[in-house]
Order: sequence, then structure tokens, then C-alpha cells
Amino acid sequence: MPFSSIQEVFNAFESLKVLVIGDVMIDSYIYGNAGRISPEAPVPVVNVNKKENRLGGAANVALNIQSLGATPILCSIIGDELDGETFFELLKARNISSQGIIKSRERITTVKTRVLAGSQHMLRVDSETDKALTALEQRALMDHIRNLATGCDVIIFEDYDKGVLNPAIISQTINLANELGIPTVVDPKKRNFLAYSGASLFKPNLRELKEGLKLEFDHHDLDQLSSAVNQLNAHMPVEKALITLSDRGVYLTDHVQSIHYPAHIRRIADVSGAGDTVVSIAALCEALHLSLEVQAELSNLGGGLVCQHLGVMPIEKESLLQEALKNEMILKHLKD
Repeated sequence: MPFSSIQEVFNAFESLKVLVIGDVMIDSYIYGNAGRISPEAPVPVVNVNKKENRLGGAANVALNIQSLGATPILCSIIGDELDGETFFELLKARNISSQGIIKSRERITTVKTRVLAGSQHMLRVDSETDKALTALEQRALMDHIRNLATGCDVIIFEDYDKGVLNPAIISQTINLANELGIPTVVDPKKRNFLAYSGASLFKPNLRELKEGLKLEFDHHDLDQLSSAVNQLNAHMPVEKALITLSDRGVYLTDHVQSIHYPAHIRRIADVSGAGDTVVSIAALCEALHLSLEVQAELSNLGGGLVCQHLGVMPIEKESLLQEALKNEMILKHLKD
């Protein structure tokens, strides 16, 4: 689909439906002040001012998709307990459908609790399980995926190694997507790293690429990075690979051409959630069949923007649009 302007691209986002499959969680925040040391142990005492729960993990990807104007459909398994109820309430508050969420008494809902004093991140406490799905849970999840995939424009695998995704779910979903002509975009973790053969776009960060391939290389050397991506494709063929390089930007290749875009200079407050934003933007670009250059430029812009906020926050569509409108290269690549 040809686009003559950035505004047309952002308008087209609003017609897209995105299936997000993976590990959902609650990001819980405790805000306060730390003015003294505990008499019980050499640790700060945080006087609590405010508590807040946010959607996290694959659910934060859904928030990013929604914030960009598209319609997200989450598909995951959570615990059948109080935290699970809290998760449903958070979905309802953000007007995100819960039809793809399965409750299980065999699992607990993942909650990551962060304690912050001022702008200082003091502590994180995780409540989670990473055990494999039972046969019953796996069948239920796959049935949901089959029912929800029809009519979607792109599927995102959002893996946090908590057990919702496994090789069987992944391969069956990719096969289904290929039958339906739906592109698949992957945000991987270590456990299932090489299970995504045939995916449309594979988006690890640099650390995940090194761990997944059991490689060490100088990431400042683009030739070595390119060699690592070639090794990835030898082990697991994918159509495109998008490697996020933190403060060095992004590297995107379709094995015909490769592009490296440096990071934009910004005041960084927190890198949490940047990968969720990048994969969300990249997936919408994939659904619209945008060029490699536009996909890389927009993803790079969005990842940098969310790093300016403290905590995990979805991208603001208008902020990204304004940044994109100032980027002459994106308009040039749209017209090429």
C-alpha cells in the first residue's frame, strides 16, 4: 500500500487489528521518600506516598498498539486469584478486550513491584512462575489463538520466559498465520529463542542475540553484528531481523540489505518498556508492508521517546507523529 505522507501512515494504523500472544503481567509501583536508614538492617526506609498498578509484559505491548491507534487483542494465561482480578480490572479500565485471557488455578499472575524514592529505583520484587503449560492449558490457548487470529493484520509473540509460549504453540501459530497470510513479529527471550523459524520479523535486543546464539562479539563492529545475524538465519530462517542496540540505535536486515540507524540524542530517564514500543511500531509497519527504512526509522524514534519517561509507559502517538514529521528521511523513504 503506497503512502504519500507520514500522516497517512498514522491514519492507517487505526484500521489495524493486532493479536498479541505471550506473557502478560502487572507492573506495580510504590512511590515514596527515603530519608533515613532502618534500625533493623542497613537499608533505606521508604515512606510511601502513592501506589500504582499498570499493565505490563505483553499487555504493555497491547497498550502501545492501542496508543498508536490500532486495536490490540491479548491472548495469554494468568492466575485465578486476586492479582488475576486486578489484571482484568486494568484491562477494563484501558478498554482492552479480555476475550483472549485464560484463567488457570495452576498458575499465578506475574507481578513486578518496583519501589521508587524520588527518581531513584530502590528495589524490585517479582511474584511469578515460569513453569510449562499443562496439556489442558496449551489446548485452551491454541483454541483461543485459532479463534482470534482470523481478521487480524499482524501477530506479535511477546515472550518473557514465563511459560505461556513454547515451541508447539509458536510453530502452530506461525503455520496458521502463514495459511491466513498474516505476518508474525517476535520479541524473543532465551528459552524459545530459536523456535521462531519462518517468522516475518524477529526482534531481539543485543544481549538476547548474544545469549540466544551463545556468541560474544564487538557490537560496535557492524561486520561482526552482521555475521551474528547471518548465523541466526542459518539456525532459524526468518524474513527480517531487527536488533535493538540500546544507545547505539537499531540494526535491521531483510538479508538483501541491512540498515543501521544510530540512536537519537535524548535525556534518558528509564529504558524499561522501550523494547515493547519498538516491537509495537515495527509490527504495525509490517502489517502495512512499509519499507525496511521506514520501519527502522519509526521504530528507532519510538524506542527513544519512551526512554524519556520514568517507568514503563506506552508511546504517545502524537509525540511520535511530530518527531516523524520532522524526519526528512522518513518522508524520502516513503516516496522512494
